Amino acid sequence: MILNLLFFYFAAVIVISALFVIIKRNAFHSAVALLVTLIHIAGIFILLNSEFLAAVQILVYAGAILVMIIFVLMFLNVTQRYRMFNRQKFIAFLMGIILVGEVLYVISVSAIKGPKGDFSIAKIMSEGNTQAIGRILYTDYLFPFEVASIILLVAMIGAIVLAKKEPQ
Repeated sequence: MILNLLFFYFAAVIVISALFVIIKRNAFHSAVALLVTLIHIAGIFILLNSEFLAAVQILVYAGAILVMIIFVLMFLNVTQRYRMFNRQKFIAFLMGIILVGEVLYVISVSAIKGPKGDFSIAKIMSEGNTQAIGRILYTDYLFPFEVASIILLVAMIGAIVLAKKEPQ
């Protein structure tokens, strides 16, 4: 019962703060709303007994990525406030209603079940989720993991080259 209440709390805060990320006119207020969203997503990971993913969520996304976003906002000196809506707000509202209707239709018609994997809840609890994630990441998903590593390395080198000042 308490887990259900916690889940609904986390889900409600995630949805509301994600809307604030979009709606707020001030970029720093949007960044704070994004921080609240990411922290509550980590709370849902904890409810799922996935403490490792919760820690990664806090350290990587709420820590590093959000610091990078705030650094870019400060670097670009984003002080002007943008208009929240333009002339297409009726079309955007209509498309949002259609999208919500489609999602509700798909949820009501189909049973959303993923494929059954090799790791049951009992197996993961016996060996620990960090070890299970490491085993699957470095066996079945080694190639995508290495490709993501190379892409991040190229992005890091590109950022260093772009930030390098020209000698005068």
